[in-house]
Parts: sequence; C-alpha cells; structure tokens
Amino acid sequence: MKVGLLQSAGLRHAVLIAMAVIVALPLYLAVVAASHTPQELLGHFPLLPGGKLFDNLGEVLTKGLPGTIPVWRMLLNSFIMALGITVGKLFISILSAYAVVYFRFPLRMAAFWLIFFTLMMPIEVRFFPTYQISANLHLLNSYSGLIFPLIASATATFLFRQFFMTLPRSLADAARIDGAGPIRFFLDMVLPLSRTNIAALFVLVFVYGWNQYLWPLLTTTDASYTTVVMGMQGMINAGAAFALPRWDLIMATALLALLPPVIVVLLMQRWFIKGLTDSDK
Repeated sequence: MKVGLLQSAGLRHAVLIAMAVIVALPLYLAVVAASHTPQELLGHFPLLPGGKLFDNLGEVLTKGLPGTIPVWRMLLNSFIMALGITVGKLFISILSAYAVVYFRFPLRMAAFWLIFFTLMMPIEVRFFPTYQISANLHLLNSYSGLIFPLIASATATFLFRQFFMTLPRSLADAARIDGAGPIRFFLDMVLPLSRTNIAALFVLVFVYGWNQYLWPLLTTTDASYTTVVMGMQGMINAGAAFALPRWDLIMATALLALLPPVIVVLLMQRWFIKGLTDSDK
C-alpha cells in the first residue's frame, strides 16, 4: 500500500515538474536571447545567458529601435489602457449587477439576458461597429478610444450578479429597516463583501487589457499611442531594415512586457485566489 502511494506521489511530482519545465522554458529562452548580441544569436543558439541583459533592457527602455518609440512609453500606454479598461469594466459591471439583483423595474430580466447573450458573440464581430462608432465620436488616436469601447463586460456583470444572489436577502431587509437607502446599502454592505470578487476580476481584466493587440492596432495610427504588444510587432518589422535582426532587443522588450501583469498578480495573489475559491462555493 505504502509503495503504491509513494509511486503515485512520485508520478504526480514528475508530471508537475515536467509541466513546470514546459511552462518555464520559453521564458528562459527569452532571457537567454535578451542577454546576447545579435552576432551571438546568429549561429547556434546559446543555451546559457550572456552578459548583455541589462544593457539591452536599458537600450530598449530609453531608445527602442529606429522607427519605434522607447519601450518606457509603450509600457506607459499599455498601463493606462489596461488600468482604464479594468476600472471601467468593474465599475459598470458591479453597478449593472447590483441594479439587476436589488432593483425591480420593467424588463429587468430581459435586460440581464440581453447582456448575457452578448457572451456568445465573438469579439471580432463587434469590432467593426465599435470602430465605426469610435470614429464618428472622434475617439481614434486617443486614450479614450483605447479604453471606452472595451469597458462593457457581460462576463463580469454575470459573475457579480451570481455573487449578489448568494447574499442573504435579510441584509437588504435589515438595511431598509435601519433607513439605509440603496446607495448606502451598496457602499456599506455589498461593496465590502465583494472585495475578493473584485480583486479576482481586477487581475483577470487587467491581464486582458494589457494583452490587447487587435483593438489598439485598429484605432491608433499615431506612434505615440503604441502599446507594448503592438510595439513588439513593430520592432520585428523595423528589424528587417538591419543586416541582423535585433532579436536581443525584441526579447528584452518581451521580458519588460511581462513585468506589470506579474507584479499585479503577485500583489493581489491572496485576494485573487480567495476570490476564485469563494466563487466556487
């Protein structure tokens, strides 16, 4: 019995280690590529990191490649867009879910199911009409155009609605007896109880906003609004003008692009995990 348990545990650990290696290998290769010169990468790909990592990171941060803006500006654009999308999605979704659960008005459930059915529509289907509206409102080449068209979220609205429905109805009744209005009940009772859910969705939506590529590509032609995900593609195109592709600088940019989402996940890890586990109960 013990031998079988040990073998089973050993197999599980071996599988976990193998999966960890598979996940970590691309990151390791990016570090290796970012720490060498283009000449060193031209021949046999090195297996060990070189000594140019911090030089390459500093170069892309302050200068970028010819034809591209510095990476620090790309990171700033991505951060503004991701944070704006995150705050906007959470604000609209939590208020929409609160109205659907706690208010009684005509066609309340019809409005909710209309929102829910948008989950079945591919995002690409909405891009053309959304782009047309953004162009008509003169939102192209602006932070407003990057953020506002993406802040509606049926997923977040649905998740908040499901959480609010688990709260005891007696809370609303007690607040009503105490003379608390809808706003006070929302701020003093519902919002504090939703902290873990907000944290979990904050992480997920921030990563979603940070990784946006197609929408910024459609709505921005001004290089000053280039995001870091767009910028890496631009660096690949700009690298074609060099005798040797600057994969060292491109991989250095990729490493810098990883940092903000990783920092957000690490800072909110406890709340993120608690929000996911609480939503399963």
